[in-house]
Amino acid sequence: MAKKPPKGVNPDLDSFISDLMKSAKDDTEMSLLDKLRIVDRALNLEKIKAKITDDDWGAGFQTPEDEDAPA
Repeated sequence: MAKKPPKGVNPDLDSFISDLMKSAKDDTEMSLLDKLRIVDRALNLEKIKAKITDDDWGAGFQTPEDEDAPA
């Protein structure tokens, strides 16, 4: 029986983005646009983590109360 991959964000990816953020912050030759792209990647990773840990995420969509409400 094959092992299922662990759920959640790969810890190596998480540490890589964290290290990249630290090195980009100290790099004076990197453009602001490149630094903001790294920040964007880190924020997207945090959004993914929030969705993974929140068991009720998306559970409220299409509830019976919504179907009876007037448009």
